Amino acid sequence: MYLKRNIDHELQSWKEETGRKPLLIRGARQVGKTSSVRKLGESFELFLEINFEEQKGVHSLFQGDLTPQVLCENLPVMFDTVIVPGKTLLFFDEIQACLSAISSLRFFYEKMPELHVVAAGSLLEFALMDIPSFGVGRIRSVYMFPLSFDEFLIGTGQTKLLELKSKAGPQNPLPAVFHEKLLDLLKKFLILGGMPEVVTKYVSENDIRKCQRILDDLISSYRTDFSKYKARIPASRIREVFEAVVLQAGGKFVYKKASQDLNTGQIKEALDLLIMSGLVLPVTHTSANGIPMGAEIDPKKRKMLLLDTGIFQRLLKLNISDLIFNTEFALVNKGGIAEQFLGLEIVKSASCYEQTDLYYWHREALNSNAEVDYLIQKNSDIVPIEVKSGTKGSMKSMHLFLQEKGQKYGCRFSLENFAEYHKIKVFPLYAYTNTAQITL
Repeated sequence: MYLKRNIDHELQSWKEETGRKPLLIRGARQVGKTSSVRKLGESFELFLEINFEEQKGVHSLFQGDLTPQVLCENLPVMFDTVIVPGKTLLFFDEIQACLSAISSLRFFYEKMPELHVVAAGSLLEFALMDIPSFGVGRIRSVYMFPLSFDEFLIGTGQTKLLELKSKAGPQNPLPAVFHEKLLDLLKKFLILGGMPEVVTKYVSENDIRKCQRILDDLISSYRTDFSKYKARIPASRIREVFEAVVLQAGGKFVYKKASQDLNTGQIKEALDLLIMSGLVLPVTHTSANGIPMGAEIDPKKRKMLLLDTGIFQRLLKLNISDLIFNTEFALVNKGGIAEQFLGLEIVKSASCYEQTDLYYWHREALNSNAEVDYLIQKNSDIVPIEVKSGTKGSMKSMHLFLQEKGQKYGCRFSLENFAEYHKIKVFPLYAYTNTAQITL
C-alpha cells in the first residue's frame, strides 16, 4: 500500500522540467524516501533502482571514470537492462554508502541532463561532510519528513473532512461535529505519529498496538545507527544525549541536565550529530527585532523536538490504554507533545526545497518572564505563535511580544475551534496549514 505524499506532486513537476538537475532526497531513515521514488518510477517506461548498501558489487563501477556516458554503458551490463534518456528513471538508493556515486551526480547535470536521475539516502549529511566538492548549483536537494496531519487524513480516507478543514478559518469556524471528529483523529495521530510504516499498518489493520510494536522496531534501528554517526564518538554517549532530548522536551535544553558524566562539549557534539541525522530538530531563540530572524539568534538557547510524535510518545513509555481511552487531552499531551506537534507541522508544511529553521522568543526579566513558542515569517512581518493543550490559556506573552515588536497580530493554536479575538487569530491544533489563508 502506498500512502500519497505532498512531495509526489513536486516529483512529477521535476519529471516534466527541461534542463532538470539530478534530485538528492534527504531526510531521516524510514520517512518514505524510497517509496516515493518508486511511485514516481511507475510513470516511466523504464526504472533502474540501485541500492548501494545492498549491492556492494556496483561500487567498483564508480571507482574510475564518472562520466555519465561510461556509467550508462556499464550499469546496464551489470543489471541486464537498458538506460534510455527520457524514458528511464535511474534511482541511486542508500547513496551515502558510495561517496563517489554522490560525486557522480553533478556530471549527469553537466553532460546528460536529459536522463532523469534521483538519489536518496539515510545519514546523508555525514557523507556530504566527507566530499570536498558537492556540485553546488548542479544538484537539487529535496527534504522529506514523516507524514503531516493532512497527509494522515488522506491516508486514512478522510479527504472530504480535509477539504472542509481547508476552507475553514478564524472567521469561518467548522461545525462542532466536524471539529470534534478532527480532534479525535488528531489524538490518534499524536499517538501513532507520521512514520509511513506505522500509518500503513494502522490503515490496513486499524490496530494501534501493532503500530506500537513497529515504533519499537524503528526506535531500535535508530539506536543501532548511532554507531554509524562518527567513529570516535561512542554510541552510548549519543544514546544518552538522545534520551536527554526526550526528557527535556517542552523547555530549553540544559546541557548540565543531560549527563553527569559528560562535559558540555561532549554533549554538544553528540547533540549536533543527532540534529544532522534528522532525528532531532532545534528551535532557536531569536530577539526577533526584524527580518531575517536568524540574524539575531542565541544558539545557546535552544529547545529540541523529536522527529516524530509517535516515536516520542513511545520513548516516554506512556500507557497506551490510557492514551486511547482517556478523554482528557492533557494526558496525551505529556512532555508538551502539542508544542512538539505544531513545530513539526511548521517544518512539514514549508517548501521541500529548503531546510526550515524554527525559532522561538523568550524574555528573561525580573518578575516579567515571557515566552512565545514559535515565530514564523509572513511577508515582511513576524507572526508569534502560542500553543495551548486545552481550550483556554493566558496570552500575556503573546500580547507583550506584539506590543514590544509592533506586530499586527498573533496566532494561538489550541483545542478550540477557529475564532478571532483582538489581534489574536485562533486555530485548532490540527490546522496549521490553514494559516496560509491569512492576509495582512
